[in-house]
Amino acid sequence: MEFNYDVIVVGAGHAGCEAATAAAKLGAKTCLITMDMNKIAQMSCNPAIGGIAKGQIVREIDALGGHTGEVTDQTAIQFRMLNRSKGPAMWSPRAQCDRGKFIWKWREILENTQGLSIWQDQVVELLTEGGADAPWSVARNNVEKSPKQRGEKPETTWSVKRGRVRGVTTLLGVTFLAPCVVITAGTFLNGLMHVGRTQIPGGRCAELPSLHLSESIAACGITVGRMKTGTPVRIDGRSVDFSLLQKQDGESDFHKFSYMGEPRQLPQLPCWITYTNEAVHERLRAALPDSPLYNGQIQSIGPRYCPSIETKLVTFAERTEHQLFLEPEGTGTQEFYLNGFSSSLPIDAQIEALKLIPAFRNLQVYRPGYAIEYDYFDPTELRHSLESKKVEGLFLAGQVNGTTGYEEAAGQGLVAGVNAARKLAGQEPFVMRRDESYIGVLIDDLVTKGVDEPYRMFTSRAEYRILLRQDDADARLTERSYELGLASRERYDHWLTKKQTISEIEDFCSHFSVKAALINPGLRALGSEELQRGCKLIDLIMRPGLTLTNLAPYIPTLSDKLQSIKDRREEIVEAAEVRMKYSGYIRREKEIAEKIHRLEDLRIRGRFHYEDIQSLSTEARQKLTKIDPETMAQASRIPGVSPSDINVLLVLMNR
Repeated sequence: MEFNYDVIVVGAGHAGCEAATAAAKLGAKTCLITMDMNKIAQMSCNPAIGGIAKGQIVREIDALGGHTGEVTDQTAIQFRMLNRSKGPAMWSPRAQCDRGKFIWKWREILENTQGLSIWQDQVVELLTEGGADAPWSVARNNVEKSPKQRGEKPETTWSVKRGRVRGVTTLLGVTFLAPCVVITAGTFLNGLMHVGRTQIPGGRCAELPSLHLSESIAACGITVGRMKTGTPVRIDGRSVDFSLLQKQDGESDFHKFSYMGEPRQLPQLPCWITYTNEAVHERLRAALPDSPLYNGQIQSIGPRYCPSIETKLVTFAERTEHQLFLEPEGTGTQEFYLNGFSSSLPIDAQIEALKLIPAFRNLQVYRPGYAIEYDYFDPTELRHSLESKKVEGLFLAGQVNGTTGYEEAAGQGLVAGVNAARKLAGQEPFVMRRDESYIGVLIDDLVTKGVDEPYRMFTSRAEYRILLRQDDADARLTERSYELGLASRERYDHWLTKKQTISEIEDFCSHFSVKAALINPGLRALGSEELQRGCKLIDLIMRPGLTLTNLAPYIPTLSDKLQSIKDRREEIVEAAEVRMKYSGYIRREKEIAEKIHRLEDLRIRGRFHYEDIQSLSTEARQKLTKIDPETMAQASRIPGVSPSDINVLLVLMNR
């Protein structure tokens, strides 16, 4: 067996799986190292993929040739399109998955990816080369002690000589050599779990933490911080009175995550809704003195948009109830996930409080909720390729960059894997613009603005939401991915066929004339204003409430046109309709994006010594020096860099 590779990926979570398959598909000899091959792509928290903006990321991953969408469709036990009451820019797919089947489907993909090996072990050290004339050395030898041994805050940065990656060593004493290493360790770096006043080292429940790798990376001069996340109690469904819960069924239409593959195959299961009450709140409040969040036990920052139940009680003290979702973990298990009840309170407080909800009066649980603290690395020390600015060949992706969520992790993993392979081939980095993908927004936010809490993607974070819809991720990214060598020829041809059909529908609607006398009865039936004179079909499509599908019964030529589409009819019709209805908004956002592109084309890295430019504000000099932006547009998005600072740089560029 060989231990020399092109790319080593550390950690087989959602980021690691996408990184490893992407690097291998681009021709890099890749090794994925994981602590437990039976926990590959484990859904550490809720057994669901997608959600607001997250669903768009998964569709982008799929359009790029990644596998998260494909695995989700094949293991989905419920699907819903969120935000249907809003415009299509806000529509977000979400699916409940069978947790166990999700793991094994991902493992099947990994084990059958050409050029990809898997090794079960724990990485404990990052190996680096100290310089052109320096001997090979282990990074941790560059400092005397770890930050915890010195009693320093975890945010401490060390000033050490910049090196480049050589490989890693493992707990079993194996040395793997590679010029590129991708770290996707999730919550395992110095992971510490909290249940009440009980503290247990771990990266997940019943799984050991990684206790040395973080210090090894920090010794390279990379800034380390601490974050916190949490997960709820897991419930035995046999102890639940479902007659007292509100049933929430999924949807059974054509929507799914992957643009390829078959519709969902597994049995579709309902979720269930219930609410806390004042009695529940009183029991939880009584336990707050033992809450790690409020007794000083936890100092790190948790996710703002996924708060624990105790945080909800304190932050929203006026609320008399909070909504909870009981979500199935799979088709063959009685285990349920209680969404909305993340907690690190003592076990007895969690169980006793939940028993005060009528449906849970006979409650039995598999395990309590807990909080977990873990190390992350300052993402402003990364380039847009997700390569470290301080260690050549080191890429970071996922929660180690301060993000939260499977989808954000998977998107970063794919980009890191692609860029590791491209670096080896001497090619330019693969970077997506903010008007090109939510993944581009995510990475630009991380490396430009940094994080002070776990980063979660929302549609509101993107300034070009109309351009970044869930329905058109293939239009935005498939051709580019094919040029990279990531998307297959089959996927590329699949898109070209869809693209041509959409164009034909748009062309038909733009030129087909509708006579008032013939269409007015249909318009009356559909509750739309009658025509005074004839018009083009596209003018009717632009009206609210009118669609190609509901107009077809009244326009035989349109009906024939739609019936002629034999493959993926609903998907194609919806995509064409959205493009026509929102053509004006799409055109306007593209014009705005084009103006910003001019600043994106102005490369400024290496052009200025910011500390010497006295006409810049002090804050701007400090921020620009720290982040060292690649382009003028990136500089303009750095918090603390004002428009006047940008004007100063533009004047200097002209000079």
